[in-house]
Amino acid sequence: MARDYSASDAIVHTPNGGMERLREIMRRLRDPEGGCPWDIEQTFATIAPYTIEEAYEVADAIEREEWGELKGELGDLLFQSVFHAQMAEDAGLFTFEEVVDTMSDKMVARHPHVFGDESREKSAEQQTADWEQIKAAERAGRAEKGALDGVAVGLPALLRAYKLQKRAARVGFDWPETTQVLDKIREECDELVEARDTLTQVEVEEEMGDLLFVMANLARHLGVEPEAALRAANNKFTKRFEGVEAHLASMGKRPEDSDLEEMDALWDQVKAEQRKSSD
Repeated sequence: MARDYSASDAIVHTPNGGMERLREIMRRLRDPEGGCPWDIEQTFATIAPYTIEEAYEVADAIEREEWGELKGELGDLLFQSVFHAQMAEDAGLFTFEEVVDTMSDKMVARHPHVFGDESREKSAEQQTADWEQIKAAERAGRAEKGALDGVAVGLPALLRAYKLQKRAARVGFDWPETTQVLDKIREECDELVEARDTLTQVEVEEEMGDLLFVMANLARHLGVEPEAALRAANNKFTKRFEGVEAHLASMGKRPEDSDLEEMDALWDQVKAEQRKSSD
């Protein structure tokens, strides 16, 4: 006997149906009888890469201040949460309501100066310290005993390095002076050059990883979030190289028709032009 979808169709096709409409769409997509074969086959593992991608697209829209795009990207990211929650419900793990309640409970517990009896008359630094103490208590409640427990393995490597070092620093495993970090960078650079000249590619990769790890530590000592700094550097490189391509195009050339000397000179020209326009 065919399933009656009339009630489902009513909410699915209701304009401005809000969260319940989106959840019903997800339920229908995952319905074993009438759903989408692709959606039915998905697992947490197969969807996770899309979730990460959508989070980056949100960050990209913010970076470019494309507020019209941001609305759509936030919707895409929200849909990822709904997708994961539906898969969990299908497996009998937890419900979407439990996800929402867990988040609400966490925010109330972590903001006693807003929802509790604590004073709001605190500096941003004190609020950050309090936040870390609350999170530490939560980790202890989850039986996370090691200082590095709970730092997500799936984070981008540079961001994870930064977070690992922050955790280690809290228990005193840190250089007290930035100059010591710079000395370590010089040491790692020397070891990388030696590896390049005398060791295997695997060992070169290991030394390169060591250097990047210390660079993340330097960023932390300087109060710089390395993922954001590198993202900004990527954007700057993209804009300048596009400027080089534009100058070459005005000469009827492409990068592959040019050489390093010419492109390097154009790079300096574009850099000067962009600095002048930003003044």
